[in-house]
Amino acid sequence: MKALVVAEFYPRADDPVLGIWAHEQARAAQAAGADVHVVVLHRIVPPAATPRLQRPAAALALARHPRRLELDGVPVTYVRYVSPPKGRAYGRWGAWAAPALWSTLRRLRHDFPFDLVHAHNAVPAADAVLRAGVRTPLVISEHGADVFHTAIQHPDGRAAIERAFGAARLVLANSDGIAAATQELGAERTRVVHLGTDLPAAPAHQDGPATLVTVGHLVARKRHADVLRALWALRELRPDLRYLIIGDGPERGPLEALARELELDDRVEFTGQLEHAEALERARRCQIFVMPSVDEAFGVAYIEAMAGWVPAVGALGEPGPAEIARVGDGIRLVPPGDVELLAATIDALVDDPEFLRDLGFRARATTEASFTWEACGRATVAAYEEALGG
Repeated sequence: MKALVVAEFYPRADDPVLGIWAHEQARAAQAAGADVHVVVLHRIVPPAATPRLQRPAAALALARHPRRLELDGVPVTYVRYVSPPKGRAYGRWGAWAAPALWSTLRRLRHDFPFDLVHAHNAVPAADAVLRAGVRTPLVISEHGADVFHTAIQHPDGRAAIERAFGAARLVLANSDGIAAATQELGAERTRVVHLGTDLPAAPAHQDGPATLVTVGHLVARKRHADVLRALWALRELRPDLRYLIIGDGPERGPLEALARELELDDRVEFTGQLEHAEALERARRCQIFVMPSVDEAFGVAYIEAMAGWVPAVGALGEPGPAEIARVGDGIRLVPPGDVELLAATIDALVDDPEFLRDLGFRARATTEASFTWEACGRATVAAYEEALGG
């Protein structure tokens, strides 16, 4: 079985952690028996947040990115395209990418006669596939962007999503909640396929003061600010409690300013973006993973921490954390925006080291049972077989 994966977010030379979950799923599917080739929709227009004077150099670096790489044994082709800014045109990015994708697939198919296409998200990936005239059976993985962002903010994007879901043989959702949301947008056949994590052989050594950690893009919906305010609320009760923030993004400046305003500078560390392995290693040396984010379709970062015997705290009512809590223990959920209850939850966990340790073992057991890349690979290949059979 030859599977062509089409993705917008995928590791690249200048950003090796971008879409790392898509790469790991491709590797897992390959290990489970599929022959996989990945095609990345590589937009060569710098993000709007790029400072004006830096844009020419940024555009040149994007344009010079290698067209082909092999990452961990997976062949990857980068399809360059341009499009208008995301804010007003994201729903149509598939149309902008389609001509270059058509040209690439026309050449690629001679050497890799793929049996099906697996697109990550309907917009722009699946939309571009359909606009490129590909008639091969289509599988779409939904990671939440179509549901939480594109369908709501872009009317043309919603139409593209509904067309793509309607054309797909199968839509793979990363949680039950997302599966239900895709059905409301036209998906007829859905299957929940959990993403995974690696399983370290032993817990990392945890020394020094108790430390909270968040790993993720620094954007408002991740609600790092709530964790900072909870840390402030516990300043007298837990003066030694620390907070490690791994990642980068547009909220870094405001978060650093908030830490200064709350006089938490000496208790909060901003590492910026780290290599994936280093981020995991540092996070797993902490006591509690805390990310009370909203619009969280799944959240690989939770299970990556839990695999290292680190309990997690997420937001109540979000599809991803709810899915993890449904299948096992090791995660606690609090209402989003409730800083007082978040602080109380953190305090209760820190106050009982024996219980916290036991919760860490339960977190590890949950990931072993339900969230490994091996299991993800098997489920992905089974989904491919179902789509081809349909």
